[in-house]
Amino acid sequence: MFEIILFILLGVFAGTITGLIPGIHTNLIAVFILGTLPFLQQIPVLNLLIFLVAMAMTHTFVDFIPSIYLGAPDEDTSLSVLPGHKLLLQGKAHNAIKYTTLGSIIAIIILIILIPISFFILAKIYPFIEKLMSWILIWISFFLLYNEKEKKTISFIFFMLAGFLGLANSNLNLAQPLLPLLTGLFGSSTLIYSISKNSKIPEQIIEKIKISKKEIIKPAITSAIISPFCSFLPGLGSSQAAIIGLSFNKKTTDKEFLILLGSINTLVMGFSFVTLYLINKTRTGIASAISEITKITFNQLTYLIIAIIVSSILATVITLNLSKIFAKHSKKINYQKLSKIILLLLTVIIFSITGLLGFFVFIISTILGLTCMAYNVKRSFLMGCLLIPSILFYLPI
Repeated sequence: MFEIILFILLGVFAGTITGLIPGIHTNLIAVFILGTLPFLQQIPVLNLLIFLVAMAMTHTFVDFIPSIYLGAPDEDTSLSVLPGHKLLLQGKAHNAIKYTTLGSIIAIIILIILIPISFFILAKIYPFIEKLMSWILIWISFFLLYNEKEKKTISFIFFMLAGFLGLANSNLNLAQPLLPLLTGLFGSSTLIYSISKNSKIPEQIIEKIKISKKEIIKPAITSAIISPFCSFLPGLGSSQAAIIGLSFNKKTTDKEFLILLGSINTLVMGFSFVTLYLINKTRTGIASAISEITKITFNQLTYLIIAIIVSSILATVITLNLSKIFAKHSKKINYQKLSKIILLLLTVIIFSITGLLGFFVFIISTILGLTCMAYNVKRSFLMGCLLIPSILFYLPI
C-alpha cells in the first residue's frame, strides 16, 4: 500500500509540472516512458499504471492555469482561453479556475456513478455510435452555424478554413501535431492581440463564488451524456465534446461554460481508462500508453479508480492554491513583457518539438486566429480544425 501511495504522489507531482508548463503534455511523458520501458522493468506494472493515471488526472485540473492566466492552452483547454481571458481582464481569473476545478470535481462524481452502468451497456452501444458518428458531427457543425444569427457566412468561412488547416496539419506527420495548430489559433493569437491592445492584468480578486444549482446541474448533465462517447472514439476529445455540449445548450454563461470544460476535460480522461478495460479502445495518449504496457485486469482497474479519486482530491487542493499564488502576484507582473516571454517560449517549444513544418503551421494558425478576432467572429468556429477531420475520419466511404 505504501508503494501505491508513493506512486500516486509521484504522479500528482508530475501532473502538476506538465499542467503548469505550456506545451508539455502528459502524452510526451507517456511516450518517454514507453521508450524507456526496458529500463523500468524493476518497477511493478501496477505502480507504473498508477503513476500514469495519477499524472493524467492531475494534469486535467492544473492545465487550466496556464490557459487562463497566460493564454497558453493545449488541446483540451483551448476553448477556455476565450471566457478565461475575459475573466482575467476583469480581475476574476481565480474565479475561472474555481469554475473549471468545480467542473473537474463534478466529473469525478459522475465517473463513479457511470462506471457500474458502463459495465452493462458500453460494449452493446459502441458499434452503433461509431457508425453514426460522422453524421452526428455533421449535424453538430450545421447546428452551430445555424445558431449564429449575425455572421453566418463569415463564420462558415472561418470554420472551413480552420477545417482545411486541420486536415493539412494531420497529414504532415508532426510530433504532437495539435500543439502548433491549437496554440496558434487560440494561444499566440490571444497573446499578440493583448500585446497590440496594451492589455494589463488588473489586480486579481480572491472571493467566494456564487453558483446556483441550475448552473451546476446543466453542465453536469451535459458532461455525463457527452464525455463517455468522446473517451473512446478516436479523433474526438475534450474540445469536440465541449462543442457538442454547447450545441445542446443555446444560452450558456461563461460560468457554466468553464464548469462544462473542466468537467469534460477530467471525465474524458478518467473514463478512457474504463473504456480501455471494457472494450479495449483508447482515445487519450495515456490510455494508449497503458494498452502498450499491459492488458488491464479487473483488479488493476480497481486500483486505478482509487488512484483517480485520490489524485483528484490532491489536484483540487494544489490547483486552487497555485491559482491563488498566480492571482496574488499577477499585479506585480508586467503583462506586456510576460506575454512576449510566453510567446517566445511557445515559439521555441513548438519549433523544438515539431520542427520547421510545425513552426509554419503555428504561424498560419496564429494569422487565422488573429483574422478571426479582427472580424469579430466567435473563435469557437475555429474548432472546425478538429471537427472536419473527425467527420471525414468517420464518414463511411
